[in-house]
Amino acid sequence: MGGDRPRRWLSPTRALTVAAVLPFVAPVSVHEPAAAQDPAPAASRPVFATSDQCIACHSNIVDDEGADISIGHAWRATMMANAARDPYWQAAVRRESMDNPGLQAAIEDTCSTCHMPMARTAARADGRMGDVFAHTGRPASASAETAQAWDGVSCTVCHQITADNFGEHESFDGGYVIATGAAPAADGPALFGPFDDIEEGLTGVMSSATGFVPAHGAHVQESELCATCHTLFTTAYDDDGNALEGRFPEQVPYLEWAQSRYRETESCQDCHMPAVDSAPISSVLGADRDGVSQHGFRGGNAFMLRMLNRYRDELQVTAPAADLERAAELTEAHLRTETAAFGSLDVRFADGAVVVDVDVRNATGHKLPTAYPSRRAWIHLTARDQTGRTIFESGAP
Repeated sequence: MGGDRPRRWLSPTRALTVAAVLPFVAPVSVHEPAAAQDPAPAASRPVFATSDQCIACHSNIVDDEGADISIGHAWRATMMANAARDPYWQAAVRRESMDNPGLQAAIEDTCSTCHMPMARTAARADGRMGDVFAHTGRPASASAETAQAWDGVSCTVCHQITADNFGEHESFDGGYVIATGAAPAADGPALFGPFDDIEEGLTGVMSSATGFVPAHGAHVQESELCATCHTLFTTAYDDDGNALEGRFPEQVPYLEWAQSRYRETESCQDCHMPAVDSAPISSVLGADRDGVSQHGFRGGNAFMLRMLNRYRDELQVTAPAADLERAAELTEAHLRTETAAFGSLDVRFADGAVVVDVDVRNATGHKLPTAYPSRRAWIHLTARDQTGRTIFESGAP
């Protein structure tokens, strides 16, 4: 953040305990401050609906093996659904705003782009900048925009993003383009999905119940959709509010994936939204389809899912406690089995000391850990004698 502001460091033991919770001092997460703009004409304004309009039909879904893969129930217990409720994110935005009060509006606008995308997109359409704390201090029922803010990365955000600028630098930093035109049948705005043979009856139910109509859009299964929010470059400012040269690649898992061998075989969705062999996409008039993507958005943040559960009243959490706990357990299982593995463990004596060589294999399609730069991974190594007594330990939280 520029200047000579002293840093406070945690002791090594304490740092290990909370490394996944507390952010380190990083460049201020803002885009270049945007000038106010005139409100968009009605014909080009985005249209959103909160998830409660979608969950009824996209839940109570069972795959061909009898497993519950309800799209709505899985999504509501994810970090995507709770992006605006995340107290870690709220604290990071608050701290940056307190340290840089002259940039607060730009900070909130930037951070709401991907954590409160519906509310921020609506605000920009009105010629305003996105707000964070104008919504977090209010109940979801306070206004339609606040309800949309609390709904996080909701259904009608991702499924209205077009492929117009996919893979281009302007698509990063929350540069997604929301479709604003009517669907081909002019029955309402389109929601894109990967299937091109949606039943007429299902289309009619969806249109009458929500005002949206399904449209084929294979781009929703491309990694570049995820890249719009999961590629973040930030500008650093000094204590006087002057922008420093260059931009900081704060969170770039998409670019890491693009340089990996996984680009040839697996997309972001393949890992984070694994598909089942056969299942309907709707519990109402939905026929079985091959390759239905699950909406659990597997990540690594079991800690925050349980914090959301513990402070559900204060954070206005709506997902049932059982759903959040199940999501946390699935996250832990994913971390244990599909993120990294020990390739080898070589223990030997050398020069009067015990030397341990550990080969850790990264099994993800990006760096491990990746994205928000406070995340840490370390090895917990314990050596015991023949009686089982611990004689050396490193990495214990």
